[in-house]
Amino acid sequence: MPITLLWAVDVYGRVYSLSTAGQRWERADDLLLELKRVTAGKGRCWGIGCDHHVYLNITPSETSIRYREETYENQRWNPVDSFTDTLLPTDRWPWSDVTGLNPQPLHSFELPSRSWEWEGDWYVDQSCEPNQTGAWEYAVDFPANFSPDKKWNSCVRRRRWIRYRRYTAQGTWAKIPLDYPRKPPLPLCDISCGGWEMSDQSGRYPYLWGVSQQGEVWFREGIHPRVPEGSGWEEVEVPKEVAQLSAGPGDLLWALLWDGNLLVRTGLSLDSPTGTSWVEVESPGKEVEALHVAVGVSVVWVVTKDYKVWFRRGVNSHNPCGSGWISIGGEMMLVDVGLNEQVWAVGEDRGLYFRMGVTLSEPSGNGWIPVAAQWGNSKEVIPPRKECEFSGQLAEASKSSLLSCTDSDSELGPTDPQNGTEDVRVLEAAASSVVPLGGNDTHTPPLNTEDPPSALQQDAPKPFIPASDSFINSLVSDRDKSSTPQLPVTEVPQEEVKEPSPAPILPTPETVGHDVPWMNVDLEGAEAARCAQAAGPSSGALGTLGTSQGVGEEDAPVWTWISGGGCDVDASSLISWLSPTGPLTSSLSLTPVQSAAWSKQQQQQQHREEISKKPLEKSHSVWVRKGTLRWWRDWKPQRWVDVGVALEQSTESDGRKNSIFFVYYTQYDEKKYLHVYIHEVTALVPVIMDCHYAFAVYTTQRTKQRWPLVLAAQTEKDMNDWLCLLSDCCCECRGITGPSSRQALWSTTSKGDIMVHEPSFSLEASAHTLACDLMFWRQVPGHLRCVESNSLGLVWGTGWDGTAWVYSGHFGQQSTPAGDAVQLHQQTDVRSVHVYENQRWNPMTGYTDKGLPTDRPMWSDESGLKECTKGNTHPPSPQWSWVSEWVVDYDVPGGTDKEGWQYAADFPTTFHGHKTMKDFVRRRRWMRKCKIILRGPWQQVPPIRLSDISLMPCLAQSSMEQVPVWALSDKGDVLCRLGVSPQNPAGSSWLHVGTDQPFKSISIGGANQVWAVARDGAVFYRGSVSPQNPAGECWYHIPSPPRQTLRQLSVGRTSVFAVDENSNLWIRQGLTPSYPQGSAWELISNNVTKVSVGPLDQVWIIAEGVPGFSAESPGAVCHRLGVGPMQPKGQSWDYGIGGGWEHISVRGNSAEAPRAPVPPPAAGPPRSPLPPQPPTQVNGTAVGV
Repeated sequence: MPITLLWAVDVYGRVYSLSTAGQRWERADDLLLELKRVTAGKGRCWGIGCDHHVYLNITPSETSIRYREETYENQRWNPVDSFTDTLLPTDRWPWSDVTGLNPQPLHSFELPSRSWEWEGDWYVDQSCEPNQTGAWEYAVDFPANFSPDKKWNSCVRRRRWIRYRRYTAQGTWAKIPLDYPRKPPLPLCDISCGGWEMSDQSGRYPYLWGVSQQGEVWFREGIHPRVPEGSGWEEVEVPKEVAQLSAGPGDLLWALLWDGNLLVRTGLSLDSPTGTSWVEVESPGKEVEALHVAVGVSVVWVVTKDYKVWFRRGVNSHNPCGSGWISIGGEMMLVDVGLNEQVWAVGEDRGLYFRMGVTLSEPSGNGWIPVAAQWGNSKEVIPPRKECEFSGQLAEASKSSLLSCTDSDSELGPTDPQNGTEDVRVLEAAASSVVPLGGNDTHTPPLNTEDPPSALQQDAPKPFIPASDSFINSLVSDRDKSSTPQLPVTEVPQEEVKEPSPAPILPTPETVGHDVPWMNVDLEGAEAARCAQAAGPSSGALGTLGTSQGVGEEDAPVWTWISGGGCDVDASSLISWLSPTGPLTSSLSLTPVQSAAWSKQQQQQQHREEISKKPLEKSHSVWVRKGTLRWWRDWKPQRWVDVGVALEQSTESDGRKNSIFFVYYTQYDEKKYLHVYIHEVTALVPVIMDCHYAFAVYTTQRTKQRWPLVLAAQTEKDMNDWLCLLSDCCCECRGITGPSSRQALWSTTSKGDIMVHEPSFSLEASAHTLACDLMFWRQVPGHLRCVESNSLGLVWGTGWDGTAWVYSGHFGQQSTPAGDAVQLHQQTDVRSVHVYENQRWNPMTGYTDKGLPTDRPMWSDESGLKECTKGNTHPPSPQWSWVSEWVVDYDVPGGTDKEGWQYAADFPTTFHGHKTMKDFVRRRRWMRKCKIILRGPWQQVPPIRLSDISLMPCLAQSSMEQVPVWALSDKGDVLCRLGVSPQNPAGSSWLHVGTDQPFKSISIGGANQVWAVARDGAVFYRGSVSPQNPAGECWYHIPSPPRQTLRQLSVGRTSVFAVDENSNLWIRQGLTPSYPQGSAWELISNNVTKVSVGPLDQVWIIAEGVPGFSAESPGAVCHRLGVGPMQPKGQSWDYGIGGGWEHISVRGNSAEAPRAPVPPPAAGPPRSPLPPQPPTQVNGTAVGV
């Protein structure tokens, strides 16, 4: 790591530097130099002097800074004198620049400042060609292409003269010259260096910004590696007066306004270094104005006037304004952001502090530690000062030093020392500042033996300590002359005092123990008063003494400014003067709690020192994870865009966490961003898009708009890492830990991902039902086609290959803590991918792959809308891999011939397995198997492959020794699982239940009601099922709805719902305990693919689509509203998350909310349109309702 410097300024204007390889503060060589503040960058440091000039210190290097001045000598040929400098009136100047537009004679070049010197005299540049021709270049006329070859028509010529100048002020503070003849800026009160990371060559092209005392903003132009001083100032318009600003290494620029608010400069770039516009940001405190601002590459820190430190969230070059404020522990006067986003600060006690633990992933750090560097020739380190110590030393400050830092000498009156005690306007200090001066090891006698030693500190108010000349001006201008009478001063001969020792400055008797907010302190007589107390008896009178010793030289610096822009350290740097367990005493004002506790009694000194050796505990922190992903831009032109992403999480003092997910992109060279609040995320769903490792981020608003944020990673590991990270943050902010609860809602997507929702009592409340788009779904590891559950914690599922799986996350739940990790097992699944080969009959050649222009592609999917060939068809997602080759699939609905073809009259119609005279088109299905292997909390239930499964729903307070589980094999056989219980969720064996035909759907409801649907659409009810007779006695045929074929049904506690092949939803009417078969089917709605009825008779479906959003993929979660004992069919639909959802099970949610009267329908439109009133079917006979 290279050796770099930390810069600081004390209250006397003295400038110090601290090397990362050293242990001692080094003062600037120029002892007369007094600066108000400094700003450092890579290899340089700028400062504002008390004379209002700008100074520059360039770090010495092995390579000198040289600048080449050049000018061109131009001549024209004439018949008499040949080539001469007598040119035509329309020609360029005899001595000019390369363009010929500006005159540049040799004597017009001058050194820009005293920091430069000429290396030699002017000479002709002969580097390009030999000097046979005198380095001349010839051309026909001005301007033209010059050539070193002289031709017969060469009428003009030129040659270049060069002279070098070298910068000689490296390592010293050099004054920047004023801009002549241009108007210079008014006296500057603040400067900030930044912008060196915007170019490709880091650190070589910094920018300098300044603020004038009138609130104007200026930009220094022309700063270049060969021109470190720049060329001139350019004013940047601002809407309000600016008090202070800070420029980061990148394209961040924040400014502090006079009214305490903040301005952010937008549009900063290499092409526009001054930006384009200003955006105002409010101060962090609602009633407290901002005092200081500091920015880095992507961080912003602010100190308010109550000395609280704040961190700005979400700051990035795409979002320079950020998104919110976070309070950080510690009380500081100012902060500065250096290299690597490291934070330096001047504490309220005037000590220097460093924010430890600042990394790219945790930019807010985790505590403050003091800068423990040595001072002067002593080997002792500089301790952080108490407020009283600084106030006393401030009173000793020389009048000339402080006056030189002010804006106008007239504000402070004459500088005559003889009249200083009468006419000079003085600073106001708090009564608490009148305490002994000196180091920490100085013991002070008590002022009053009857009062505790800290009585004066407790009674006196907190002093307002100035941080720079602006604060001194505010103190001088706002003081009250008549607040306290001037203390008398007595002269003491200088020779009587040999070694002035620290002595207390006693207040007058009437001020002791009273709340005196301010008292006048004579700056000129402060040192004399101190010496007089040491020379004579302490009688309450102050003395004066003239001394030639520099004020404050014998004491450690009292800091007022720090700049770490050129100090290259990070959280892992091993710097000797940055130690969290060093021997220094931490600032007592870092936290109000410690300040109040440690200032009560003096006998707690030992305990205070032990505490101060430990770094402060963090009260707030920010954690950031950054990366790069691809974002699907779903507006025209739709395409994948490379973006930067960042997850920012803040931790409050009470442990609560708040996270924001940012997506940064560039559109038409304009930086933009998207942001998602993690507490608003409702689902993180892996999706299938162009064979990318993609996932969709849903929020409540994006769910309503059917517009998820789709992102993709380069690898499966990156996608899983981001999904896991985002999911953990979502669960953490909602207080969800451990495995899913027994009441959870389960669902699967068309991709096979398993999603779960933790319900609340309001989910099924009749008065204030939780909206579907507010539900939060989290992913459970594994891969299933369908999943079923009940409220005892049993969860079963089946894969695409029919393998049965049981959820192992609830094993031993009674004795296992909720937060324990769930054991993961290997899980596999196999599914088939299909493509269709299409052909049309031709009278000449028979069936051929040459179709009509209006036909579907000759290789397509089942719908014929998308072209799918064997070559361009891939597995469903990159997690799948092929395990077979393409083969003809003969197991197709409708049958096939011996070659696998199906025939029809035209596309698209119903296909059949034999050819007729009217069949002009045919197709056959090709199949290829793929396999996925992953790990999840699922255990396999061998050996039978299942097509459907159902668990008996029950209420939360129910207890059953064995839970009835019914299933269908892949061949359509009905099975009953025996021995299933919460202790043995997989059961012990299968019991075959006889049927006369294969079934395709089965469901068991309350009171052991078993309903099933045969493959031909017939409905059956199983009678006499009980715990003693789990298989029942016989099947009862139930008439289906007329002209409809049912495909799936679900049985609740007292209701039965079914879905037919045309996606219509039906409810069975007339169910009673004495007649459980019911009496009629009633149509509820259409647009339904799956239905699930819970133990409370709640109804949830998977809808084919959401009305008004035809472009969305089929499959949306939907909740039936208004379902109750008096209204079992409900009233309307509430659409939730959608786009590729396959199955849902609410049969475990028995969290019943207290029932309340159903409110009248709202005047506004419902969340979904009500379907028209359907007819009622009574066993095939239509009747009106």
